[in-house]
Amino acid sequence: MDKFPYKGVALAGIIRLGDLPVHRLGFGAMRLCGDSAWGRPRDRGHANRVLHRAIELGVNLIDTADSYGPEANESQISEALYPYPPGLVIATKGGLVRPNRRSWVEDGRPEHLRRAVEGSLQRLRLERIDLYQLHAPDPNVPFAESMEALADLKRAGKIRHIGISNVTVAQLEAARSITPIVSVQNPYNLRNRTSEDVLAACERLGIAFLPWYPLGGKRGLKALKVKQVASRRGLTHAALSLAWLLAKSPVMLPIPGTRSIDHLEDNVRAASLRLAPEDIADLG
Repeated sequence: MDKFPYKGVALAGIIRLGDLPVHRLGFGAMRLCGDSAWGRPRDRGHANRVLHRAIELGVNLIDTADSYGPEANESQISEALYPYPPGLVIATKGGLVRPNRRSWVEDGRPEHLRRAVEGSLQRLRLERIDLYQLHAPDPNVPFAESMEALADLKRAGKIRHIGISNVTVAQLEAARSITPIVSVQNPYNLRNRTSEDVLAACERLGIAFLPWYPLGGKRGLKALKVKQVASRRGLTHAALSLAWLLAKSPVMLPIPGTRSIDHLEDNVRAASLRLAPEDIADLG
């Protein structure tokens, strides 16, 4: 019997990615790669156990990308979880390439995106990707050309729903003029709220907002306000930060990642937390 004292991520509620209902707390798989999201993890068995534990706790959205590894993260997910449990949504991304460990380079050319989707389908062992996200606009390629390529792939049955990442409000509107958009993935956390206008647009449009880097790293977790409220509530900084995100907006869909089962379970505790008005006021 599972001794975890909570009912898992189901307590965070449900949000829809198009016609796909998912719990409002997902799992970002990037950290299951090697350091700097490069290569495979040192202990592949442990990484597989983290994925299985996420599923046990009710996670039914896993976020990955072909650039994580590169290509290793998608293969790892399929090796660990295929055949996939009913209702699991795997979201992946394309449009960034990795010439080396330290580099992330945009490539939004239609021909690259077509190859990227085919590669993701093969590594994930899927006939159709439930949510495919443009990882970042390419400054050297007209944004409309990248989006039209994804729209063509959706019409061809390779993609079920399209999302975008690292975009402005204007780019969100431009994308929506070409094809339906069900999600936006931008950086957002207690310390970094530069995408506030994009979040507001997602609320207005009923589009899921996936905040990447949701904990803000060690610096964000050690922020004075976080430490004070966490101490008062008897919470870890991570659980508090995720609970704040969930309370911030009904379209918020955090996807925290970790290599640790203990940290995974602590993150999931955020789904059961309800912050008091004074907590939210103190966090700003």
